[in-house]
Formats: sequence, structure tokens, C-alpha cells
Amino acid sequence: MIFDFEELDSPTRYKLTAQTAVPRPIAWIVTQDTQINIAPFSYFTPLSSNPPTLIVSIGHKSNKEPKDTLRNIRKTKKCTICIAGENQLEKLHFSSKELDKNISEAKEFDIKLNKIEENFPPMIEGSPVAYFCDFYEEIDLKESKTIPIILEIKKLFVKNKIITNSKKLHIDFNPLARVGANYGFIGEKIMAPKIP
Repeated sequence: MIFDFEELDSPTRYKLTAQTAVPRPIAWIVTQDTQINIAPFSYFTPLSSNPPTLIVSIGHKSNKEPKDTLRNIRKTKKCTICIAGENQLEKLHFSSKELDKNISEAKEFDIKLNKIEENFPPMIEGSPVAYFCDFYEEIDLKESKTIPIILEIKKLFVKNKIITNSKKLHIDFNPLARVGANYGFIGEKIMAPKIP
């Protein structure tokens, strides 16, 4: 079956893309203004190594206002992106609930934080990986209901126990991913064949 995206509405395009571009890593983004804001985003991926950048698409609240994550990044130009580990699924899912900007998901859902970089929002305690990022660029997709934001990686935290070879920088962990409307883990890994 061929789906012609020019003939489909935006929700249908999203549904098809979200269920076929899988698995997608989940960016658990921490921003800070008057409150700490924590929200998961699965339209997220690395973009480039030079400059070191990530891209995330951020939508709007049900009242059409920008999500707190977008508002905070625009204002402070900073965020911390945590990759969720195996034991963080429930709190990650709960943190997707739309809350008033004056209510912190950290307090509402008892999400523990760890401030390890002075110039960035705290990371989520227990996350195996965290990127400390500056705002780089916002992309205007004209009619899009989501705003793609390019973030420049300034620092990276990797939990010591998932670095399996520090000389070769081999990192091995089982991150939480989005698989269609559900969640999953990468699971079994398959070794890459040697190129002749």
C-alpha cells in the first residue's frame, strides 16, 4: 500500500511516521525557568557531529500555547536531555501529562534530579546518558504544528558502568525507545558483519 502524504492530514501523517520510523530514542528534556520542567519527546535524533547537534520537534499545548519546554529553551537557551533507562519508564510516561507551567513534573511525579553542570538544568537521577545543550537554531516549517529545534551538545554525561571499553569508547546500555504508540528496549544486539 502506498500512502500519498499530500493527500493525508497531519495527524494521519504523524501516526504513519511514528509507527514506521522505529525504534526512536526518547529525549527526556529538562528545562528551567521559575520551575523545573521535564517532558519526553520521541521526535528526536542526532543531527551532526560537527557541529555536535541534536534535533527535537516540540509541539504545542492543548490551548495552542508553546509547550513549556519550547518556551523555556527560547528564553534560557539551555536544556539537559536525558536518555531514559530501563527502570524509568513509569515516571517518563507520567511526565508526558500536560501540567500548568507553575507545577514541576519533578515534584508532581517524584522525579529525582542531580545538578552536575552549573550552567545547565539538572539531569534526571539514574539516567545512563545526559546531553547538556545550548540552543542552536529553530526551524520554521511554515504550516507545521511542531517546531524543530536544533540543540548544540556542549557536554555529555555517560554513567561509568555502561562504558565497556574506555580506550575505544564503547558504550553499552539498554535505552528506552518509542515503538509506534508503545515503548520498547533495543533488546538483543547483532554484531555488524565485517566488510570484505
